[in-house]
Amino acid sequence: MSRATGASGGLLGAGALISCPHGGRATTTTSGSTVLMDGQPVATAAHAYVVTGCPHTVDGVPEPCVSVGWTAGSTGVTAGGSPVLLDISAAECFTAAFVPQGPPVVQADRRKVTVR
Repeated sequence: MSRATGASGGLLGAGALISCPHGGRATTTTSGSTVLMDGQPVATAAHAYVVTGCPHTVDGVPEPCVSVGWTAGSTGVTAGGSPVLLDISAAECFTAAFVPQGPPVVQADRRKVTVR
């Protein structure tokens, strides 16, 4: 993305496949986004990601991942004033009690970027 910072990676959009380390699916709401990739919004650090379907248990007690927290890098690229997320952006999955569960698995969708 930015040669000045050395960051390179694919933009994350609404079509990216993101899951927790245990197989739960992470989704986001990106309404109001103005930067699009083939008609789908680009994800930013301002978007909340919710995890559903995580089967993780600890000693037989369900401890599913319920959210993903992102740390957007300093690429200098923003959308709507928030840093865009890349497939290499640092992230962590969390339980409802905010216990870290590990990084999400990200499969970005590489597409043409447009701004409207």
